[in-house]
Amino acid sequence: MISVEHLQVSVGGFAIQDISFEVPTGHYAVLMGRTGAGKTTLLEALCGLKPVTGGKIRLNDRDVTRLKPAERGIGYVPQDRALFQTMTVREHLAFALVIRKAEQSVIHQRVADLSRLLGIESLLERRPHGLSGGEAQRVALGRALSVRPGILCLDEPLNALDDDTRQEMYKLLGEVRRSTGVTILHVTHNREEAEQLADRILVLRDGKMVGQKG
Repeated sequence: MISVEHLQVSVGGFAIQDISFEVPTGHYAVLMGRTGAGKTTLLEALCGLKPVTGGKIRLNDRDVTRLKPAERGIGYVPQDRALFQTMTVREHLAFALVIRKAEQSVIHQRVADLSRLLGIESLLERRPHGLSGGEAQRVALGRALSVRPGILCLDEPLNALDDDTRQEMYKLLGEVRRSTGVTILHVTHNREEAEQLADRILVLRDGKMVGQKG
């Protein structure tokens, strides 16, 4: 569950003002708005990457407003995917678990489960420079899901993908939601994505929430 109450965030001369909304546990919300509306700023505030100047963020019944990013239980896929060019796909999927000093057997099983879910079993020994856009996005998703987060935040995850790959990703994201039960907040300006994926649509304009549906 994502619950935001009267959130305020200031970045330079831009501000998010008095934002309130809720996404029930296991639901898929899409945050829409034009470029510059504040979508990424809001997402980064939820993830702990932008300081909050007012209001409250609750995730799965925990007040996380002042917690560090790693303490919030969020899996995050930024616009540029932020994949490490020197690491294999296998190493990306294992990365967060390695940092947390999980047992090797746990890491091995989680990598196997994720690669199967995301359809990237044949890519495990490859590195990002050899991947297509859709393949790279699947790897980024896998890395974000590796520690079983309760919340998944996606910033323009389907941007620049061709139509066929986009359709494949619609199906994959639906399967990820069904199989993991994760609550998803997906940023886009693409109405087709919202119609295909969302059961809740949030509309942001000039740093203010101007519409909620679902």
